[in-house]
Amino acid sequence: MKWTKLKKQEALWGLLFVSPFIIGFISFLMGPMLFSLYGSFTNYNLTSKMDFIGLSNYKRMFTQDGLFWKSLYNTIYYVIFSVPLNAVGAVLMAVLLNQKMRGIKFFRTIFYMPAILSGVAVYVLWMQLLAPSTGLVNTLLHFIGINGPAWLFDPQWTKPALIIMSLWSVGGSMLLFLATLQNVPSQLYESAELDGANMIKRFWHITLPMITPIIFFNVVTSIIGAFQIFQEAYVMTDSGSGGPANSLLFYNLHMWNKAFVAFDMGYAMAMSWGLFLIVFILTLINLKLAPLWVRYEGGQT
Repeated sequence: MKWTKLKKQEALWGLLFVSPFIIGFISFLMGPMLFSLYGSFTNYNLTSKMDFIGLSNYKRMFTQDGLFWKSLYNTIYYVIFSVPLNAVGAVLMAVLLNQKMRGIKFFRTIFYMPAILSGVAVYVLWMQLLAPSTGLVNTLLHFIGINGPAWLFDPQWTKPALIIMSLWSVGGSMLLFLATLQNVPSQLYESAELDGANMIKRFWHITLPMITPIIFFNVVTSIIGAFQIFQEAYVMTDSGSGGPANSLLFYNLHMWNKAFVAFDMGYAMAMSWGLFLIVFILTLINLKLAPLWVRYEGGQT
């Protein structure tokens, strides 16, 4: 195909307009990724020369670093429980806030507000709420005759404490489900009601199938986000100590300690690629399983 002068000019102008993205992608994403990939095969501590050592960092990660498996277990535990609970909580909250009643916009705003609050202040607040003797959570449990646990001071309750805390920001996902619910045709509910379907059946056979694409999106992004948990454990465990018995030593926190406390940067880069592969494989599995349960408009899967 022979290019005319006009087509060449259009192609050049097109490249010119997309060049900021291309330059940014190579400089701030692809470049650092390739650097970290090479660094994962070296012995590097930020100040030393990058000495190539082959697969030694990966071998050490799987066979010599006991805290690697501990951090991976803590992270998987958090993912397994936090992702489903947040998805279920977001769906149920969206269904409740999708009702037509006076003042519903006020309640939607109230339940969404925690999602825009983040950072150290929120974690400090939860540390106060979960205090064993003076915290509001244990105080409320005491009123109903339950002796609350030590939460962040008990290795058996540290991860459940953070899982409960993650429900604080469920309003962000709720907003996505709420927007989807409002696009579900009301005729479907009216027809089902005429056929004698009760509220539970309408929810199970109409609401859930219609919002499965957003549930799928939420699950995939939530898994990726949950595997990257770091700030909570760093702030709430005395600057990354990992909590009692390393019960809150999550993968990213262990990687941070190796990189910026021990300055074992080559090993930390190997850990980062290990996390990338784990998340990548789980995402592929989710994409493979999606046609079995995700339903799109028109009956497509």
